[in-house]
Amino acid sequence: SAVGRGPEVPFRSEAYGISAVARGKELRLTLSALDPAAGPPAQDLVFRFGMSGSFRLSPAAELPRHAHLRFLTRESPQRALCFVDPRRFGSWRLGDAWQPERGPCVVSEYQAFRENVLKNLDDRAFDKPICEVLLNQKYFNGIGNYLRAEILFRLKIPPFEKARTVLEALKEREQERRKKDPSLTLSKKVKLRQENPDLLELCHTVPMEVIMAEKPLLDPEHSDNYAAFKNWLRCYLVPGMSSLRDRSGRTIWFQVGAWGCSLGLGSPQTTPPRGHWPVFFLLRLPLHSPALTPTQVSPRALKQRRRAAGNPPKSEEEEEEKEEEAARPGKGRARGRRKVTAAPASPEVPLSVRRSRRTSARRDKGEPGSP
Repeated sequence: SAVGRGPEVPFRSEAYGISAVARGKELRLTLSALDPAAGPPAQDLVFRFGMSGSFRLSPAAELPRHAHLRFLTRESPQRALCFVDPRRFGSWRLGDAWQPERGPCVVSEYQAFRENVLKNLDDRAFDKPICEVLLNQKYFNGIGNYLRAEILFRLKIPPFEKARTVLEALKEREQERRKKDPSLTLSKKVKLRQENPDLLELCHTVPMEVIMAEKPLLDPEHSDNYAAFKNWLRCYLVPGMSSLRDRSGRTIWFQVGAWGCSLGLGSPQTTPPRGHWPVFFLLRLPLHSPALTPTQVSPRALKQRRRAAGNPPKSEEEEEEKEEEAARPGKGRARGRRKVTAAPASPEVPLSVRRSRRTSARRDKGEPGSP
C-alpha cells in the first residue's frame, strides 16, 4: 500500500505458492513460483508483527483497512491474503535471515533455548530482575508481556527477584536430580516435568497452551475467541491483580501476597528497582489489602491513592502506543530542550553585616590597615 513502511517486494508471478515458518516473534514467508523453470527465483520475507500486525484472508474487492501488503489469488471471485497492521509497528524485510540478536525459539527450539539460557548465566543481562529478563529476546525469543506475567504467577516467583538467583537455583536443582537417579527413562523425566515444571519449561508449555487450543485464542476477528483468551488468563489484566512498571517502562502484572514477598523487595539477594520503592507501590494496592491497612498509610499516600483510583490505569496497548509515540523524534529543537527554572535568589544581607564580614576577613589574613 502507499502508506506501508516495508520495502517493495521484487517478486512477480502469475502462479505461485506461499509457505511459512515461525521462530519466536518472527515469521518467514517464502514465495515460490509453481513452475520454477519459467518463474522468478524464490523470494523470502521476514515479518515482525509489533502490537497489532496479523494476516487476514478477505475478498479482494473488500480489502480491510491498513492492509499494507497483499497477495492475490487466481480464483474467482478473487481473494487477498493481507498483512494488516493498524498501528504500523510491524515490519517486513527481504531475505531469509532471522534477526541475529534473537535466541532460539521457546516453542520450536526448546532444548536449544534451555541450553542457551543455562550456559550464559554469567552474562550481565541476568543481573536484572527476572520480569525484565523474560522480555530479552536474546534469551527468551517469543516471550511477551502477557506470557511473562502468566509464567511468574504460576510459579509464584517474585517479579523483581534477580534473574540469576532464580535460574541458578533451577540449574542446581536439575544437577541434583541427575545425580540422584541417572537411570530415569525419558517417559519418567517427562512425567516429573509435567508434575513440577520449572521456569524454562513453562516458557515452552504456556505458549503452547495458546497455540494448541481448540479455537485460536488470539483471533481478533472473533469476539468469542477473545473471551476464551480472557478466561484463560490467570494474572495479566485480571481484576484483583496488581501492576507496576519495570525499568524498561513495561507494565508487569502480579499477585500481591505478604508485604514485599511477591515483589522480591524483602529478599536479601535483591534490591527494589529504581522508582519502585514501597511508597510508589501504595498507589496500586487495594484498600482492603491485608498487607497494608489505612492506619499504616500516611494521609498524603491515601490522598494519592484516591486520586489514582479515580484515574484507572490505561490498557497495555494504550501504554505501549504512548511509549512508541514518545520515542519518535520531534520537529525542531524546541522539543529536546528542557525547561530550566531559575535558582532561588539568596536573601539580601544588610550592608553593616557585609562590612563587618570584610573587616574580619582582613584581620584573619593580616592585611595592612587592620589593627
